[in-house]
Amino acid sequence: MFFLLHRYLMKELLRVFFLATVALTLMLSAGLLVPMIKEYGVSPRQMLSLIGDFCPITLTFVIPMGALFSAAITYGRFAADRELDACRASGIAFRTLIQPGFSLALAAALANLLLSFHITPAFVHRSEYRVRADAKQILFRNIQRKGYWDIPGGRYKIYAEQAVPADNLLLDVVILDIQKNKPPRMITARQAIVDIETRREHHSVTVITEDTIRFDENQPVRVGTIGVSRRVPPLLADKIKFQKIEQLKQIQADKLQFGPIYDLALTVRAQTILERLAEEGRQTLKKPQEYIRFRSADGGREYLLRAGGLEVNQERRIDLTGPVRLLEILPYRNNEVYCRYESDRGQITLEDDRIDRGLELILETPQWQLGGGVKGTALQKAIPELPIPEAILEGLQREKLLGTLTKTDSSGTGLGVSKPSRILQALQTQLREQLVQVDNQLTSEIHSRLVLGLGCIPLIVTGICLGILFRGGHILSAFGASTIPGALLIVFILSGKQLTKNPAAGPEVGIAVMWGGLVLLTMLAWILYRKISRV
Repeated sequence: MFFLLHRYLMKELLRVFFLATVALTLMLSAGLLVPMIKEYGVSPRQMLSLIGDFCPITLTFVIPMGALFSAAITYGRFAADRELDACRASGIAFRTLIQPGFSLALAAALANLLLSFHITPAFVHRSEYRVRADAKQILFRNIQRKGYWDIPGGRYKIYAEQAVPADNLLLDVVILDIQKNKPPRMITARQAIVDIETRREHHSVTVITEDTIRFDENQPVRVGTIGVSRRVPPLLADKIKFQKIEQLKQIQADKLQFGPIYDLALTVRAQTILERLAEEGRQTLKKPQEYIRFRSADGGREYLLRAGGLEVNQERRIDLTGPVRLLEILPYRNNEVYCRYESDRGQITLEDDRIDRGLELILETPQWQLGGGVKGTALQKAIPELPIPEAILEGLQREKLLGTLTKTDSSGTGLGVSKPSRILQALQTQLREQLVQVDNQLTSEIHSRLVLGLGCIPLIVTGICLGILFRGGHILSAFGASTIPGALLIVFILSGKQLTKNPAAGPEVGIAVMWGGLVLLTMLAWILYRKISRV
């Protein structure tokens, strides 16, 4: 008899649960596609596959609501049709009748925990990897349709008259390089080859231009072949809330595995390199006849530099004040001076923040003289891809990076700079604060997932009890009343997560608030259960 009764209740519970879950999942999954469409311009075929990938994200929230709706409606109808009274008159205890609903609650809690800790993050990363894997098609489709493509990340915009996807080729190319606090630069080229490297964590877009002219503050300079590269960050997968439990533990052990921390660390590293280079350069120039030395990546050229002064400005570059003298040496010819350059000003910049990129030395309107006596004047002399001296890179390798960038000593920094600028100090402080915030976010994310998952059990039990209590009213009244405790639990979880971000409160307070909400919901479910049991 009990088996038949349980099967009857479970059949009704699963029927309502399935219909409610499917309807809510499809509606919410379609809404999550909007950011992908705006950012990447996905095709209709990709949209269909992405809906399936986004279903687990919505199921994390839909399953508790679907189970709550099913429990309130099923048990409300069960009580309204006097079936509950008939079972009690037959001597069946309420704890026996609630077992199917309690089983649904346990299943919903387990499903929610599996989704939030494992399944949802895996599907998020898979969906973004799938979009990034088609990055070449997206790039060429945008250029063919609109004539340009914004590389995600907000720095480069590529224009091309013609795109040849079969050869990864763009013809008559214009690239706009727009950086914060810097004047925009324009690069033109006869053609460019597009190379897209796709990885699980991110993908990088490299555009190699040929027969290139670069315009720096309206001054054109022919630079031959150059490469423009950009790491494209994930749209969703680079957020703490979309990481698997294994990834959360990896980030706790190594913060550089978290994209935003990695990007900020590279920014601090770049500023540190420039200030170290400027400080060492000033020490070198104090000695008469001494030069700052650079060597090309292939070792075929050596450059000796003297300048009147070196100053790191707010645009993250070293300004060279005159007189500036540059000697281009050929080591394979017994250090023969190939060319001399004289200029009133110049600059040294980092080509990119990435660890594998070097320096670029630029002289403005230099006068040059070859070893044979031929002289002339150029609009600009640009020497790209100069390796950073090893002494400057000490402690700035990846495995030591965070330890170096967050170190402090009596002078206020452990960065190897005797007089760090305010910009560098502010960046270092920002990095420390971000590391603390990430630690707090990791802790709060783990606890919030646990609270939300375990909260399914008392929430659904509350829905069962309220469904029975509201049996004389409208059939949806019980569900409406049941959502109030669920909404309060969400408020406690969100409040707790916000409190973990507050340095004054500390993460312990936020965690206590989250678990406090679960305790209150459990107490409410127990009170309602005891009340129904005595009726």
